[in-house]
Amino acid sequence: MSVAESAFEALLNLSRQSRAAAKGLPAQADIRPQWSGIGFSLMGSLFVAPMGEVSEMLEVPSYTHLPGVQPWVKGVANVRGRLLPLFDMGVFFGDRLGGSRKQRRILILETEDLYTGLIVDQVFGMQHFPMDEYSYQSGKVAESLQPFVTGSYSQGSEVWSVFRPSLLANDARFTNAAKS
Repeated sequence: MSVAESAFEALLNLSRQSRAAAKGLPAQADIRPQWSGIGFSLMGSLFVAPMGEVSEMLEVPSYTHLPGVQPWVKGVANVRGRLLPLFDMGVFFGDRLGGSRKQRRILILETEDLYTGLIVDQVFGMQHFPMDEYSYQSGKVAESLQPFVTGSYSQGSEVWSVFRPSLLANDARFTNAAKS
């Protein structure tokens, strides 16, 4: 046996030993498609807004009150050089915001025609739900919110209603903030 043949035999032997000792790949878990949104609370209910409909989340900035507007218009704030109208969603929907002022946050709704800050009770950040657990039934929400809710997701004992800011942006009452 030549040196090349013995080296080749050694490599074959090493290859056989490696295959015998190799562990298999981990089992593939079933991957369920996920739907993601921004979770928040308003008037005692949990909501989630589609990712593409909320451009940013902020703490409530200082703002200037405006005369001659609806009571749900809190004022206007300067956010990085842009004027951001702030709307109290609790008052808009006929109630009031809950929780402490420190927990309140702004969800910024930005479309071609609208740049608006929606004040909500609290923001929980991104929430993920298996898409096959979507229900066309909304969670337990106030009747005034129903036109803006398109379904819900359950997560344990909690029900997250899907709130659509785009539907709110197309509502004539919302876009006409002047006192009548």
